[in-house]
Order: sequence, then structure tokens, then C-alpha cells
Amino acid sequence: MQPREPNYLRDMLNAAQLAQSFVQGIDWEVFEQDLMRQAAVIRQLEIIGEAARGISTETQAAIPSIPWAKVIGMRNRLIHEYDAIDLEVALPGLITAVEQAIT
Repeated sequence: MQPREPNYLRDMLNAAQLAQSFVQGIDWEVFEQDLMRQAAVIRQLEIIGEAARGISTETQAAIPSIPWAKVIGMRNRLIHEYDAIDLEVALPGLITAVEQAIT
């Protein structure tokens, strides 16, 4: 493991826990109307993806429960294709990725 990787993994865990707490106990209709909550969740997902980019392929292989390519790919979409993301379609997959990152 590279020297900074424990920090990146900790950042991923913290961001995943925050994102999960932001959507816990609410339904889609509430989330859809709450732009601040959406922005908060999206920011945490960006952090997860950015931190994941700093994880070596060797460490990624040692933690196969995290869908690394999907996590990093979603970060790229959130950053570069933000206007093309349908949260109603993307959010369930994002939440699943967050939950996998936590466990």
C-alpha cells in the first residue's frame, strides 16, 4: 500500500458515511425537491471518486468489494457531464456503491 492510500481510504469511508446519512430515511420525492441535499450527496460522491483515483491497482485488487471503475467513472461523469446525469436513474447505483464502500 502506498503511503497516502490509508488517507484516501479514510476519506472514501467518511464521504460514504456522510452521503448515506444525507439520504437516510427520505424517499425520492423529498430528495428530488431538496437541492441542497442533492448537492451535498453529489459532493461526497465526487470526493469518493477522487480519493479512489489515488488508490493503486494493487490495492484496488486487494479490495474487490469496491466497484473501483464504477466509482471513478461516476466521479468523472459528475464532474464533466453533470448536466447529463439523471439522478433518478443514477442515484440507486450511487447509493449501492456508497454502501459497498462502507462495508
